[in-house]
Amino acid sequence: MPTTKGSILLVEDEENLHETLKLNLEMEGYEVTSAFDGAVALKKISNEFFHLIIMDIMLPELDGIAVTEAVRVANNEVPILMLSAKNASTDRVMGLKKGADDYLTKPFNLEELLLRVEKLIDKSKRIQDKNTIADTYSFGNNTIDFKAQTAVCYSGDNVELSKKEVMLLKLLIENKGEVVTREKILQVVWGYQVYPTTRTIDNFILSFRKYFEADSRHPQYFHSVRGVGYKYTEI
Repeated sequence: MPTTKGSILLVEDEENLHETLKLNLEMEGYEVTSAFDGAVALKKISNEFFHLIIMDIMLPELDGIAVTEAVRVANNEVPILMLSAKNASTDRVMGLKKGADDYLTKPFNLEELLLRVEKLIDKSKRIQDKNTIADTYSFGNNTIDFKAQTAVCYSGDNVELSKKEVMLLKLLIENKGEVVTREKILQVVWGYQVYPTTRTIDNFILSFRKYFEADSRHPQYFHSVRGVGYKYTEI
């Protein structure tokens, strides 16, 4: 099969416009997956890889702004092109504020949309070219095997890690040197609209210090930032 120029999730509930956009995008060489409401879009985003999401604001179930917010909270950098019949600047600002990369107001020029799609697909491919964390990661005298859900600690002991421990470790290490907010951790590790207490996350951080820190009272790697979130650093 010939390679495509990129994969696009098209989230639009207006059937005629959806089919017109899908046809034109496929004629340009893109692979297009369809969703007609926000809830379905979120499921597809969590299960599949896309170079770009084209998303209407006014959607059944969850609107486009809520979907965009959920995508960004989950640490997904896929470019999002937002479509809206509304011309109010507040919608444009809100969409961009929640993480959309570009915005088009209906009715729009098809050629302009295709040019913006091409630009955002290029951006997406540059993002994918960035170094991503491998299946194993070493720091100090510690090595984590994310795939096997095991770790070798600074003491030489082997420990088994839970799925949530692996997810939290990966999230913190991928954002090395940056504070990851409690909200982002809750969304990525515990799932959409599930809210354990701050103490639950603190207990995970305490476990990481026990596994990976030579002096857990003076941690080098895993830090709690009071009132904000948590941070992984390397010295």
